[in-house]
Amino acid sequence: MAKHGKKYRKAVELLEGKEAAGLDEAVQLLKETATTKFDATCEIHMRLGIDPTHADQLVRNTIVLPNGTGKKVRVIAFVPDDKSKEALDAGAIKAGHEDLIEEISKGFMDFDIAVATPDVMKDLGKIAKTLGTKGLMPNPKAGTVTPTPGKAIKEIAGGRVEYRTDKQGQIHQIFGKVSFGDAELRENLRTFIKAVVDAKPSAVKGTFIKNATVATSMGPGIKLDVNKVMGEL
Repeated sequence: MAKHGKKYRKAVELLEGKEAAGLDEAVQLLKETATTKFDATCEIHMRLGIDPTHADQLVRNTIVLPNGTGKKVRVIAFVPDDKSKEALDAGAIKAGHEDLIEEISKGFMDFDIAVATPDVMKDLGKIAKTLGTKGLMPNPKAGTVTPTPGKAIKEIAGGRVEYRTDKQGQIHQIFGKVSFGDAELRENLRTFIKAVVDAKPSAVKGTFIKNATVATSMGPGIKLDVNKVMGEL
């Protein structure tokens, strides 16, 4: 097993003896336990009380974080020619129809999110497997299939994120950068947790959020006091 560096071990020492944290203390500890020289991301990891084998218990939605994620997102848009300018003006790095599909079929994959208008979805069959295996296929549930691509692109650039449960019933999401102010991080964290709570499927009974931790890139996990946090939402 790889040994952790000196900075990581020191960060872990800061957490020794501390009880699970509320929102304010969690944000403070994120700053104190950051171990990287670069501007680390702040992440939340949640384990939900769902059965991920049941489709009616899965959680998937989108939310606009009020202060963004601090991460520049590269968006492409599959749109008819008359909407290409709208998409590019909104911030897409590439926009097009058959020409963009052809470009991706030849290997272009330097983007993070793909948006599409409903009328061109039928033409993505040629690259559906390529996009699907990397989780990049436009999807109505993620808000990436829309008749208003410009609006969607602006929201994504402004901090709209998609979250979903994985096969273990967990959710993992970036909610900011260490360089953010305490109030900004707290607002983003609170907004995200509330969104997940509000998205609880009706089929789920009992405790919904089993546990949750926050951490910075390459930093130790900070356990959240779920009951305390719920009272702060």
